[in-house]
Amino acid sequence: KTKNATCMAIATTQPISVARNDSIRKNFPENHEQAFHPLYRYAVITDSVEGLILVDIDTLADAEFRNNKFSRALTWNPDNVLAGARHVTLAGDYAYITTDSGLTVVDLSKPLEPKVTAQLPLTDARASAVQFRYLWVTDADGVKLFDVTNLAQPVAVPEGTVRLANARKIYLARTYMYVAAKADG
Repeated sequence: KTKNATCMAIATTQPISVARNDSIRKNFPENHEQAFHPLYRYAVITDSVEGLILVDIDTLADAEFRNNKFSRALTWNPDNVLAGARHVTLAGDYAYITTDSGLTVVDLSKPLEPKVTAQLPLTDARASAVQFRYLWVTDADGVKLFDVTNLAQPVAVPEGTVRLANARKIYLARTYMYVAAKADG
């Protein structure tokens, strides 16, 4: 249960288990398995009222359907910095969250100890998508481009702005950007 969930993202769509990986690492050190990043354990949820919510989803990967009960691991919105959160995109350790005030970048390298690394003012920020070194964000002006070579500190690239009257959701595929733009199609 949440007050007003608006979006959800997970670090991978691959069927992995953090707990199983930890067990293999402990019981078979000769395999030299690397630890999974702790973010793989969680679904990252934005909520326009509650901010950022992390839900432990690792239980889904153990092939035991009787224990598939979700538990909230974190609810986070210090000083209401995520007021109106409506969309989240994950890239590496970072969550790009569109909010009432614009784009908020949250460091999730320690998922249960998130930190804001940047806040970029945008008018009615709506959704985002990342590909390679770039992040595109839809807002009231259209689609804005940011260089995220430093994932923690996006840098605006104004010449990459695409003006659209009502840009909403966005999807990137290779060299194409697909934007839902209401009456503009």
